[in-house]
Amino acid sequence: MLINVGYGNIVNMDKVVSIVRTEAAPIKRMIQVAKDSNMAIDATCGRKTKCILIMDSGHIVLSALLPDTIENRVNENQNREEQSQ
Repeated sequence: MLINVGYGNIVNMDKVVSIVRTEAAPIKRMIQVAKDSNMAIDATCGRKTKCILIMDSGHIVLSALLPDTIENRVNENQNREEQSQ
């Protein structure tokens, strides 16, 4: 299932392990390590990073959307798929 994570950027939710807010210091360190090792994918289009999506490949997708917004989009997409069946 593909989900828009903001500003036209789309992520395969089947590959997402976790969606985490960026407020905690360990998450900020995780972002910096990912940037240093070229494992970060910036989908913020220059806006403030509000959450990260941790992928099963070890990559981290930075998003300017709140985790709740992404969760709502996933739920809407699942409901749409269930209704079409």
